[in-house]
Formats: sequence, C-alpha cells, structure tokens
Amino acid sequence: MKKTHDYDNAFKTLKTRQQRLFISVVNEAFGKNYPLDSKVGFLTSEGHLVSEEADTSIKIEENINDMLIKIENDVYLVECQSYDDDSMAIRIAEYSFTAARNSAEYDQGHAELMLPAFTIIYLKATNVTPRTTEITYVSPTGEKMCYKAKNVFLSDLSKEEIIDKKLFALIPFYVIRYEKELSEAKDYEKAISDLEYFRDQMIQLRKEKQLTDAENIDILNCSNVVITHITDGNDIEQEVTSVMGGEIIELESERIMRETAEKTKLEDARVMIECFRSDNVPNDIIR
Repeated sequence: MKKTHDYDNAFKTLKTRQQRLFISVVNEAFGKNYPLDSKVGFLTSEGHLVSEEADTSIKIEENINDMLIKIENDVYLVECQSYDDDSMAIRIAEYSFTAARNSAEYDQGHAELMLPAFTIIYLKATNVTPRTTEITYVSPTGEKMCYKAKNVFLSDLSKEEIIDKKLFALIPFYVIRYEKELSEAKDYEKAISDLEYFRDQMIQLRKEKQLTDAENIDILNCSNVVITHITDGNDIEQEVTSVMGGEIIELESERIMRETAEKTKLEDARVMIECFRSDNVPNDIIR
C-alpha cells in the first residue's frame, strides 16, 4: 500500500472546502444539536509564541492540526486518526493548550485558559485502540485535573447511521473497513455494495437539496482518493472507483445552461413553424 498521507489529504480537503459538513460530526461526537446552517469556521490550534526583541508584541506562528472547529461561539478539537500511537494524548494536550492560550483572558499576574472539548475519530481501530483519551494535569501541590473524552470509532457506525445522522463528511472513509479485501482484490463484493448504497443515497440527497453539487462532488472525489490509496493500482481499482465516479453529476450552472439551450431551441423551432405557416420565411433562413 502506498505510504502517503492520502487519508489526511482527503480529510483536510473536505475540512477546507466543505466546512458545513462537519457540523453533524460535532453533533454526533459531542451530543450537540447545532442546525446545519449554523455559523461555522476553523481555527489554528498549533503553534508557538514568538517574542520579538524590537517589538513588545507577541505573535503566534501557525501550523495546522486536523480540526479546531468553531460553531456559533463554541470551540471543539477533533483529531482524525487512521491508527493509534502513544503520542495521541500528549498531542491533544499540546493542541488544546494552544487553543486555550489563543482565547485566554489575562492581565498582570493572572491568566484564565478555557480548554476546548475534544475527541479523536479513529478511521480504523484494533483491539488495543483506546475507547477514551485521558490527560491528567498535576500541580506542584499534588492537585489533579482530569481532561478526558470518548473517542469515535468509524467502525461502530453503519452505513445507514452515517446517512441518517448526516455524517456525510465520513463517507469517503467508510470503505477503510474493507482495506484487506480491497488491497488483496478478494471477497470485496460487500465493499462494492456499500459504495453503491452511498452513491445512490447521495444522488437522492442532492435531489432533496440536503447536499450541494460541490459537496457531492468533493465527497465522491475524496472517496476515490481513499479507494486508490487502498487498492494501489491493483486489478480492481478501476472497477471500485467507477462505482462512486460512475454517476454523471450535473452542476447547477450546467443545468441552467442546458435548460436555457433547450428553451432556445424550442423557441427557434416555434418561430420556424410560424414562418412557414404564414409563408413569411425570413431571407436569412432562405439563404
């Protein structure tokens, strides 16, 4: 299998281009009920303070983590992982501290930092992947503060739940549960069936205007990015990618142009018929 960051790239593509899709992800992960038209944006949660000697101002040098999302006035830290590693808890501690620092209230001799709620979405999991992530802060006097959250396992979600709960941003990664079958090109019929289910549901969601044209296309494209990462050019890659890419999706602009052209043709035909009926054929038509 290709040693690339294709999963990360697919996730970040959706995060950058289709922010609205992640409102439902937050609703599912944190038990919220934000409307899908809520104001949403992404913040920077990685970086370090830099003090310039010639200037008393302090700035933050930015990097990008997986997702620090702000919905209305609430902030959530969401990490998307294809595997577990021993550094996850300390990374969450770093990200969350930076996020808290960026919004801190402080004055002379005092600072108050609000840590964001967090979760980790595991795209695939093993028997040792933790169901929770816990960070314990210990003061010099021995006082402890527990910072804990439940992780989200994509494997716990059925394809029907992903659609019913509007977790459309997770559709491209659902097929990861068939990684062995797809990479070995054996017994992958269930993967094809599930991809067909998502494709058909997305067509209907688009018709119902629950998904926009751009959202639909980006989900399809990111799904195929994940598929090609897993199949890595094997004999079934084209067959599997054609499932999600086989449906021609007409953009709204294309629909308008098509309908306008059709109306123009009908009007031209009507004028032509009227001209012949009246024996008043324009000279440019005779020529």
